[in-house]
Formats: sequence, C-alpha cells, structure tokens
Amino acid sequence: MVKPFLFLLNALFLSVPLLAQKKNEAYQLHISRATSPIVLDGSVDELAWQTAEVAGNFSMVLPMDTSRANVRTDVRMAYDDNNLYLSAVCYHGNVPGPYIVESLRRDWNFGRNDNFIFFMDTFDDQTNGFTFGTNAAGAQWDGLLYEGSRANLSWDNKWTSVVRNYADRYVLELAIPFKTIRYKQGITRWGINFSRQDLKTTEKSAWAPVPRQFPTASLAYTGVLVWDAPPPSPGPNISLIPYLLTGLTRDYQNSVPTKGRFDAGLDAKIAVTSSLNLDLTVNPDFSQVDVDQQVTNLDRFELFFPERRQFFLENGDQFTNFGYTNIRPFFSRRIGLGGVPIRFGARLSGKLNKDWRLGVMDMQTGRVDEQGLPAQNFAVLALQRRVFARSNVGVLFVNKQSLNYRPEANKPTYSQYNRNLGFEYNLASSNNLWSGKALYLKSFQPFISGEDAVVAGNLQYNSRRWVLGGQLERVGKNYTAEAGYVPRRGYTKALATAGYTFFPTGGSVLSHGPLVQSVRFFDPAGRQSDAETFLAYLVTFRSRATFQSWIATDYIRLLAPFDPTNTGRDRLETGTEHRWRAWGTEFLSKPQSLFTYGFSSRYGGYYADGTRLFLTGTLGYRFQPYVSLAANISYTDIRLGQPWGRTRFWLVGPRFDLTMTNTLYLTTFVQYNEQQKNMNVNARVQWRYKPASDFFLVFTDNYLPNSAQIGQDVPGLFSVRNRALVLKWTYWWNV
Repeated sequence: MVKPFLFLLNALFLSVPLLAQKKNEAYQLHISRATSPIVLDGSVDELAWQTAEVAGNFSMVLPMDTSRANVRTDVRMAYDDNNLYLSAVCYHGNVPGPYIVESLRRDWNFGRNDNFIFFMDTFDDQTNGFTFGTNAAGAQWDGLLYEGSRANLSWDNKWTSVVRNYADRYVLELAIPFKTIRYKQGITRWGINFSRQDLKTTEKSAWAPVPRQFPTASLAYTGVLVWDAPPPSPGPNISLIPYLLTGLTRDYQNSVPTKGRFDAGLDAKIAVTSSLNLDLTVNPDFSQVDVDQQVTNLDRFELFFPERRQFFLENGDQFTNFGYTNIRPFFSRRIGLGGVPIRFGARLSGKLNKDWRLGVMDMQTGRVDEQGLPAQNFAVLALQRRVFARSNVGVLFVNKQSLNYRPEANKPTYSQYNRNLGFEYNLASSNNLWSGKALYLKSFQPFISGEDAVVAGNLQYNSRRWVLGGQLERVGKNYTAEAGYVPRRGYTKALATAGYTFFPTGGSVLSHGPLVQSVRFFDPAGRQSDAETFLAYLVTFRSRATFQSWIATDYIRLLAPFDPTNTGRDRLETGTEHRWRAWGTEFLSKPQSLFTYGFSSRYGGYYADGTRLFLTGTLGYRFQPYVSLAANISYTDIRLGQPWGRTRFWLVGPRFDLTMTNTLYLTTFVQYNEQQKNMNVNARVQWRYKPASDFFLVFTDNYLPNSAQIGQDVPGLFSVRNRALVLKWTYWWNV
C-alpha cells in the first residue's frame, strides 16, 4: 500500500494548478461610508442608498450557468462606525403567484424558500467566512463558512434585518455590527458574493458567476468588496452571555420522584484583536439544543450526530473537521454529554493574519461518582497555514487527561490519558475543480505502541460534467481517539468514484447521468473484509424535482460478532461471510408546491442469506409563512432464518412549526422509534426578545410502548419513562 499513498501525495502537490489570480477579480463592488443615517424599514429611499454603488446584472447558476439571470436583483452596501449595511431589491419574475417560503423559522432549508443570502470572505483567503440573509418573508439565515463552501448554520450572533413585500418585489435591509464578524484591521479588500433564489422561475443566480456544479457559497468564486477606507475598528469588543435555568424532572421508569433544578452560568466573548477571539464559559448549559433526528440503526459502527452547541462552533472547523468524516481525532460532542458536567472552558481562535489560523481550547469536566468517571481535562491545539492560492497545511494536538484517577471496583475503567498528534495538507485549486487531502495521525496512550497511526489521502476532480475521485485510508488497529470520532479501526480502505452528467437542450429534464463507486476494505493481514460496488443514475428535472435509481453488490466478512437487527439478540459469528445484491430508488418532489413529498426504497439481500426491505417517506405542507407541517416515516422489514425470524421497525417523526413572527416560534417534534422502543415528544417555545437573546420553554417526554415496558404499568398504548419541563433565559450583552 505504500506506493499508492506516495502516488497520491505526489498528485496532490504536483498535478494541479495551485497558484492563479482570483477567478472573479473583475467583479468589484465599492463600498463607502453612509452619507446619511440608515433606518431598517424595507425602503431604500435614504440618500445613503441612492448614492451607493449597485451590484446588479446577476448571472444564472441554475438551471444553467451560461446566461444572465432573468430575475432582477439590485444590491447596495454601506457602513458607518458601528455597522455594515446591505439592501437587496429582489424583483419578481414573470411567473405569477406569491413568494414561496416554508415558515418564519430561522436557518430555513435553502432549497425550499425564495431567498437572498450573501457570503463574506473577510480575509479574502477563499476558505473561511460568514453568510447572512433572509427568505422572502423575513426569516433570518446566518452561519459560518468553512472549507471553501460549506456553511454551519448552527452558529448564531447579533444582527438585525427587515423585509418588506411590494407588488413587484420584496426589499431586504440588514445591519451587521462590526463586533459580530471577524476581520483583519487595515485590509480594504474582502471577498463578497450575493445569491438569489426564485423558486417560481426555478432560477438561482449570483452576482459573481459560479459554475452550476458548485454552491453559490463557493468562496473561490467571490467578487471583491473594495472599501473606500479600512473598515472601522469594532473598538472594545466584549460580550457577556449569562443564562438562568429552572425546571422540573421526573423519572417514572426508575420510580424517582419529581426533582427541581436551578442553574446559572456565563459565557463571554472577548475580541483579543478584530480577528482573534477568546471564548470563556463557566457552568454551561445546552438545553436549547434541538433533539437529534433519530434513524433506524443497522450499522455495525457508531453513528455520527453533529455538534450544535454555540460555544464550540466559531472556528470549530479547525478542530472538528481535521481529518475525514469517519477519522476525526477531535469531536467536541465527546465533551459534556451523557450527564457529564462541564465546569469551565476557554478557547482562543481565529486569524493571526491572512495566512495563519490559530485554535487553542481547554475544557474541564467534573466527576460522575456513580459511573466511577473522574474529572477530565480536554486540551486541543490547532495551527493552520495557507499555502498556494487556497490550500493549507495544518497541525492538531489533542490531549484527554483523567485527573487524580484511581480505578474503583465494580465500575468501568477509564484511561489515564489519550493523546493525538496529526498533520494534514488540504488541497483546493484556485478554480475549485481539484480538491484533496493528505493526512497523518498518531495516538499515544499508556501500555500501547505500534499500529497506532493513520495515513490517508484523497484527490477529486469536479467539473460541470465529470466527477472523478479516489481515496486511500489506513487506520492502525491500536489507533485510539477517545476525544474524537473514529468508529472503525484496523483496516485499509480504497475507494474510487466516477460520474458523468448529460445536459439535454430541451424538455422537462435538466440533467441526468450515471455515478459508479467502488470501495474495498482490508484487515491488518491484508485480506479483504468488505466490498461494495454501487451504480446509480440521477435525473434532475427543470422543476427541481429529482429521481435516482441504483443497484449495488455487497460482500462482508465479519471481524467481530454482530446482531443484524441491532436489538441485542443473537449475533452472527466472527469470520462468517455474507454476500448480497440490492436495488433502490429515491425521489424528491418539486419544492415550489405547498405540498411536498419524497420517498426512497431499498430491497435486496442481507446477512445470513436474508432479505431487507427499507422504505422511507417525507411529507410537508405549509400555510405560509406561519405554519409548517412535516413528517418523516421509515419502515424496515428484515427476514432471516432462526433465531431471528422476521423483524419489523417503524420510525415515525412528525414535526409542527408555528412561527407567529420571525422572533417567536413554537416547535413540536415527535419521534416514535420502534427499534429503540421509545417515543419522544419535544415541544419548545422560543422568543427572541432581542438579537441573540432568548426565552426558552421546553417540554420533553419519553414514553415506552406498553408491549415492551419495564417498571411502572400505566394503562394505554404507552407508559411514561421520564418527563422534564425547563425554562431558560439568555441575554447577549455587549459591554
């Protein structure tokens, strides 16, 4: 395996154009100090707007990126000592009917809303930035941009906006405090791009042209925001974010009576410079976090659920996205969940200059006596250096340390420490066509040495018609990342992908084409343990509906015992071999309709010469802009020989969103998971009484189907397992 890795590394460094002028350098918008006060009222009649330069004449991205946009959008920007201002006049197209939105809920689904959003690359490094915008009804969208085009919408900060609708257009005005964003003082060029989606005409457009195979968030294709003077200093930039929480909990399943709780804590954000931020937290609480969407789990390995806690998000990509999706030496969700208290934490992160990024984090958790878990410290150091046009090299060090730990009898045993040191090179060509990574990781833990490293690399080419890629991974059997996410160890993996897209000149089909992928896993002895070959054909319609069909062949040689139903029943033995074929379909309806739907299917073989049928359905209806109804339903039917026989699972998840305004929401999410024998009800009222300041009232119930109940017997279909009611208040105070 050494030669393929060396070949891949050579390709990463030498085979692609890395250094070139910015693609959309000619698209420049000049921003000047506002010539009059700006009032956010959905009207652009102030002198400041009338004298500002206009960014218009957008280019079409979808359906096809070869012409100017048909739907007109005019954008202006200005600033004063405290805020960056933007106005966007979004004219309606030639298709009659009202705008299309889901609701007034924040951070809406991009594909299901008429919207205007924009992307700021405040260091003009084409890698990291910020995104802000609204849908046509005024619901806000904000997030952090990382890895050149990906957006983390869990990030939240202080800014204000107003949308007003007219007969022929809607108008957005917004103000972003300079204290909210990070930038280097003295820089007078930022990357900027504006994106408009009009679902009635099925058109997505951008001011600086973006090839259709890339999202409009691609920072490689931003234009230039040219300042008439360096942006103002944000001045002393200290934010204190206290919270108070009270609530009641009761555990019916274990006959624990109702208990009250009261907690208080504090987060602080201190701008060391305009681009480097110090975050502090004392006794944090994360009860406002959305519940995870459950899935039917038939996987042999641990599932991944993303981080949503605000403290970990800003510049979080430098920590959490080091490595690959399934090789993460650090995963912040390992800290402080499962009843483990976080006592305090600190994080210094941001840009040192255009080329250097720094991240330092230290978190302290408390003891959990009933589990024998000691207090633990999590320390992380990340350093990244930009090279060539958009690529970078990075180093990461992670230390998880148990403090004053002595193992106790009849309780789990924990390690004294676990450490990881990693190096990676991230390739991103100037035109975004080539991307890739070269990665090396090594872990350190007591009494273990050898086979404790990771070597991996990938290279991908993505043009309008072609997708070509290859990836190699080797994870040692003793490699351990206790503060990370590495669900599988002791393997070598080889993956190859190839796809092609056709573009018909007319008709209802916009594009179609095949994708083939082959992946192979080998055990430490070099014997093949897993193999899958996957062939799919995707059809995208001009209405934005999509349909895909696929076939696959699988081979698995089990390296550990496995229950194919994941219900704690009998397990297949190590070394047994299993082969099968399967086929499936996926469909998503056009997003313009008030009623939207989708489905997927899978049918074919399974372990031990069995069969598996998997069906999913998604339904949605909106009474725009105030009410959104949605439901996710899945059905699994597994047929095996004895002792398993036939096993069936339902997973049902209806969701109800009532958005009285864009600052007052009621969300009710119900999840019935037959595999886990649990039904969860989560109802949350959120009132954003000031930007980034909230009241939460959260009610959570967990039920056990009576057919599987343990403990208290309650007549009816379900028994209550536990119940909680929480009231929380947060306030964002800029000192």
